[in-house]
Amino acid sequence: MKSATRAPTLASALDSFFDWYYRINPVNATFIGVHDYDHRLPDFSEHGAGDALAALDALRAQFRHLPPEPLTDAERLDRSLVEGALDILVWESGSRHFQRGNPCMYTGEAILGVIALLLRPFAALEARVEAAVERTMAIPAFLTQGRTNVRRAPTAWTARAIRECTGALAFFERGVDIFIRDEGVRSAELRTAASAAAAAFRDFQAYLSTELSANATDDYACGTEALDLLLRRGHFLDMDSATVLAFGQEHLAAAEGRLRESAALLSIADWRKGLNTLADLHPPASSYYARFTEVWRDARAAAEAHTLVTWPDYPIRYVPQPLWAREAAPYLYFLFYRAPAAFDRLQVVDYLVTPVEPDMAPEEVARRLQATNESVIKLNHVIHHGGLGHHIQNWHAYYRAPSRIGQIAAVDCASRIAMFCGATMAEGWACYATDLMEGIGFLTPLERLSHAHTRLRMAARAIADVQLHTGVWTLEETVTFYRDSAGMPVDAARAEAVKNSMFPGVALTYLCGTELIHQLRREMQARQGGFEVRGFHDKFLSYGSVPVALVAAEMSREVSD
Repeated sequence: MKSATRAPTLASALDSFFDWYYRINPVNATFIGVHDYDHRLPDFSEHGAGDALAALDALRAQFRHLPPEPLTDAERLDRSLVEGALDILVWESGSRHFQRGNPCMYTGEAILGVIALLLRPFAALEARVEAAVERTMAIPAFLTQGRTNVRRAPTAWTARAIRECTGALAFFERGVDIFIRDEGVRSAELRTAASAAAAAFRDFQAYLSTELSANATDDYACGTEALDLLLRRGHFLDMDSATVLAFGQEHLAAAEGRLRESAALLSIADWRKGLNTLADLHPPASSYYARFTEVWRDARAAAEAHTLVTWPDYPIRYVPQPLWAREAAPYLYFLFYRAPAAFDRLQVVDYLVTPVEPDMAPEEVARRLQATNESVIKLNHVIHHGGLGHHIQNWHAYYRAPSRIGQIAAVDCASRIAMFCGATMAEGWACYATDLMEGIGFLTPLERLSHAHTRLRMAARAIADVQLHTGVWTLEETVTFYRDSAGMPVDAARAEAVKNSMFPGVALTYLCGTELIHQLRREMQARQGGFEVRGFHDKFLSYGSVPVALVAAEMSREVSD
C-alpha cells in the first residue's frame, strides 16, 4: 500500500528556497551567518549555471502551485517576496550585469569571501582558517570561470575589477602574512593557498588589462523593461521608471530650494563654502577614536530623550581596520560598517574606521582627519550607519521580524545586500533616521546644510538610476550630471555613476524609501488617535528588511481593520 504523499506547504517551499539560496550563494551565506558552505565559492560554470536556472524554474513552479492554506501576515509577506525574488533572479541569470558579463562578480566574491571568514569571530579561529584555506584554494578555478564567461564588458566595470585585483594581491601577498603573525595562526596551508590565489589574481588582472579591455563596450543600461521589473517585483512600488524619474526631478528642485535656504540662514552666498568650512572641523588625532564613541553615546541619549524608537542594548565598538586588511581595503568593497551577520549573534559589533596612528606621517594623519571630519562622523558613521540608521534597523530585523526574508535581506555581502527587496527599507530608514535627528535639534546649522546636500544627492541618484538604465544617458553624461547638479567632486561622481551602472534599481531606493516612510507616518498620524512616534517606529521596524511599500500596505490595512 502506497503511503500518502504529503501536500506541499508554504513552509516547505520556503525551506526549499532558503536551502537553495544558501547553497548557490555560499559567500552570501557566510555573511548572513549560515556556515554550511564556508569552504565554497559560487559555481558560475556552464554546468552550475544550468543547474541554478533549472532550480529556479522548479522553485517558481513550487510556489505557483501551492494549495490554499491559512497564512499568517509574515507568511503571506514571505511568499510575495520570494516569488518576486525568483522573477528577478531569472532576469539576473541572463543579464550581463552579473556573472555573465561583469568581472567584478568574480573579483568581489573571491576576495571578500575569504576576508569574511577572518574578519569576525563567529567560530573558533582554527575552524575559520580551515574554511578560509579551502575557499582560497577554490579561487584559481573560480577566476577561470570568470575568464570563460566574461568575454566582453563595459570599460568601467573592467577598471573596477582590475582595481579589486590590486586589493586582492595586497591581501594574499602581504596581508595574509600579517594575519598569520598577529593572530598566531599555525597553518602552512593558508600561506600556500594564498600564494596560489595571488598567482590566479595576477593572471586574471592581466586578462582584464589586455583581452577584456580591448573588447570593451559602453553598454551600461539594463533597459526600461528590466528596470520596471525591479521596481515592481523587487521594491513592490506602484511606480514605473518614468514615474520615478518625475518623482526624482520634483524632489531635486525642492532639495535645491532647501539647500539655498540653509545657506541663506548661515549668511553664505554659496553653499559649497559652508561645506568647505565643515570639512575643516575635525577631531584632534589624540581623541580621534574616542570621538566616534562620544558622538554615538550623545546620539543615543538624544534619541531616547525624545522617545524616537526602542534602542536595544546592541553596542558598537569603533576600532581601526585590522593591520592585515589596511593595504587591501581601499581597493575593495570593504565597508566601515558591514551589517552584522543575522545569525551569528555577536554581542558587540566592530565598526572599522580609517586608522589614524602615531607612527603615520603628519601629512597622512592630516589627510585622514580631513576626510573624517565632525560632520562625517556624526551624519555618516554614527547616525546613518552605526546608530539610529542601519544598526538599529538591523537589530529589529534580526531579533523581532517574523518574516524570514526580512531577517536577512539587508545583510551586506561581497558587493551588495543579500536580497534586492531589502533596499528601500535599509536605505530609506537610514536616511529617514537622519531627518529624525535633525528634527530633534541634534544637528548644528552647518550639519543641517550638509544634510540638505545629502537630500539633493538622494534625488539626483533616483534621476541618474532611471536615465542611465533606460539608455537616455551614457555613463559620462551621468558623471557630468552628478558633478553639475549634485555638487559632487568629479572622482566621487564617477565612482557613484559606476556603482549605479552595476546595480540597476538600487540608487533610487534612497529617495523612494525615505519618502515612503514620511508618507506613511503622515498617514498614520492623520488616522490614529493618540499617535505615538516611538510606537510607530517600533512597529514599522518590526517587519524587518522588506520593501517599505509592503510595510506601508500592511500597517494601513491594520488601521483600517
